[in-house]
Amino acid sequence: MSDVTAPAEAAGFRLRTATPADVSLVLQGIRALAEYERLAHECVATEALLHETLFGANPVAEVVLAFDGDTPAGYALWFRSYSTFLARPGLYLEDLFVYPAFRKRGLGRRLLAHLAGIAVERGYGRMEWMVLDWNENAIRFYRSLGANMVEGWELCRVTGDGLRSLAERAS
Repeated sequence: MSDVTAPAEAAGFRLRTATPADVSLVLQGIRALAEYERLAHECVATEALLHETLFGANPVAEVVLAFDGDTPAGYALWFRSYSTFLARPGLYLEDLFVYPAFRKRGLGRRLLAHLAGIAVERGYGRMEWMVLDWNENAIRFYRSLGANMVEGWELCRVTGDGLRSLAERAS
């Protein structure tokens, strides 16, 4: 899929795939998202870690950056997932963030449409993401795009000491 698409340009935004030179912009966006989600205390990402995981020998995620002129306006970070039921890969959207000054101008919709285009082009069977239950604006927005909230599923997570403890049980 091309890095720049006509509809984004028409809306005054330019989309492009992040490069190693953009690591500081990606980190800036991640920190802004963490603040917005009231989770800044959990954000331990650094430029070095992002460089390694996004652009190192084994990249695990991809990023598209959005600009209004030369000003960063938002970003989306995603990775490939897999559905055993579909027997096909999927696109898992980890982060979607639009800076407050650029909201309500169609950029979030444009970023999601861009990612949907990537998923279709690559033959993925679905696109998924999580939304915080208190974020009613985002929930309404996602529903307006046709997204379904998956009832009956809860996110399970093991991190830090719990992850290490669970790993020790395997040995």
